[in-house]
Amino acid sequence: MLKKLKKNYFLLISTFFIFYFFFNFMSGERGFISYLEKKDILKDLQLKEASLIKNIEDLDFKNSLLSDNLDLDYIETLIRERFLFGKEGEKIYIIRK
Repeated sequence: MLKKLKKNYFLLISTFFIFYFFFNFMSGERGFISYLEKKDILKDLQLKEASLIKNIEDLDFKNSLLSDNLDLDYIETLIRERFLFGKEGEKIYIIRK
C-alpha cells in the first residue's frame, strides 16, 4: 500500500491542488460567484445613478425657471397644483391614481 502511495504521490498532490484551486476560483470573496453578484450590484447602481442624474437635471431645469427671469406660467402651475387655487367660475378636478 505504501509503495502504491509513493508511486502515485505526484497524482495525489496534483489532484489536491486542482481541487483546491477550483474551489477557491468558484467561492470566496474574490471568486467567480462573488464576481457575478458584484456585477449585478454594479448594474443596479448604474441604473440608480442614471435615475438620480435625470432627477438632478429635472430639478436644475425647475430651478432655472424660478431664477431672476420668472416664468409666470410655471409659477401659476405650481400654485394651482400645491394650493388647489383656481379662477372664479373654474372647476378643479383632482384625479388620484
